Amino acid sequence: MDKVEAKNDRILGLKRNAFFLGLVSLFNDFSNEMVQSVMPVFLGVVLGVPPVGVGLIEGAADAIASFLKIISGWVSDKIQKRKGLAILGYCLSILSRPFFALAGSFSHVFALRVMDRMGKGIREAPRDALLAESVGYEEIAKSFGYHRAMDALGATIGPIAAFLILPFINYDYRSLFIIAFFIGLLSIGTFVFVKDKKISENKTSSKLDFNLLRRNKRFISYLIAIFIFGLGALPITLMLLYPVSLAMNNGGGSLGAIPLLYFIYSGTFVLTAIPLGRLADKTSKRLVVALGFIAAVIAYIGLAMSHTFWGAAFFFVVFGLYSGATDGVQRAMAARMVAPEFLATGEGLLNAATGTSALLAGLIGGLLWTIYGPAAAFIYGAVFSGLGFVVFVIFSLRK
Repeated sequence: MDKVEAKNDRILGLKRNAFFLGLVSLFNDFSNEMVQSVMPVFLGVVLGVPPVGVGLIEGAADAIASFLKIISGWVSDKIQKRKGLAILGYCLSILSRPFFALAGSFSHVFALRVMDRMGKGIREAPRDALLAESVGYEEIAKSFGYHRAMDALGATIGPIAAFLILPFINYDYRSLFIIAFFIGLLSIGTFVFVKDKKISENKTSSKLDFNLLRRNKRFISYLIAIFIFGLGALPITLMLLYPVSLAMNNGGGSLGAIPLLYFIYSGTFVLTAIPLGRLADKTSKRLVVALGFIAAVIAYIGLAMSHTFWGAAFFFVVFGLYSGATDGVQRAMAARMVAPEFLATGEGLLNAATGTSALLAGLIGGLLWTIYGPAAAFIYGAVFSGLGFVVFVIFSLRK
């Protein structure tokens, strides 16, 4: 009987919660990336926002989300509920999308991106904690890798859908935003199949306890390494302004292909996330993350030296390898560095470290881009990514 129940608790070799949480992310990112894949053109060409403005939008939105990730993680640990907070966050993000159709200025897009990222900030820590609690230690990196791969699969389908739909709606980006909203509703509906995990009451944290950091030196060293690396992690929307500028310099003929670069990046991510997650489970999570950091450095240097649209596209493939190697595995590492009662708080602190550094990366990268050009921003990204790699290696050598 136990074997039958265990078998029924799995779908395609994955725990049911892991499987359906992956679908939630697939539908959400399908919707989100339909919007984001055209956002560089919408901001830079339609609204005329400069690179520093794009960096400010993405960086500030992520920083606000970072604060909410810590609070949301603590609330989730406090009430020992994951699913409700995750649903609330997804609803907030999805409800922001149809209003992009009404946006007519920098301030409108800024407010909507903040709303979208607030949703992300509310949902991520409890969702990641629920995923970690739903699987065994021996398959945690694989499960996180699957989840990030489904996230990336949605992010792959979204740009392709945008690319195919735009000619039929006469490249009306505002109509595309409405279509994306309805696809996002599927994400919320999938939560019907996700179940909260019951946790014993004696594991409940009574207050927002930052002693977690003082008691866990390995975890704080890990967060420092991730933060330093994140200072060089330029927002993907900002990075895509480079091929937009290359297309504009060649008469704008390649602007319609911008969503395809999202496809190239996300497609690489989706093809590598699960295999690299399995490799991390079987060998070393730290090794896989370190190799991902190296891929990011190579991608930034390559983009700084590339002067053609499709030459830049190649280095978006390399950047996809970085995301596939790090995104899920970083979360899996964090999940095993903190006590169970602080699981969502720990995931929130990890997300906060990456989000706060994203604010600085977006601002500094956008400013360098505006003043000195895209090559300066990419070199900046390579330098801090390299520093983050060095700190991460030092952390990995410590016991």
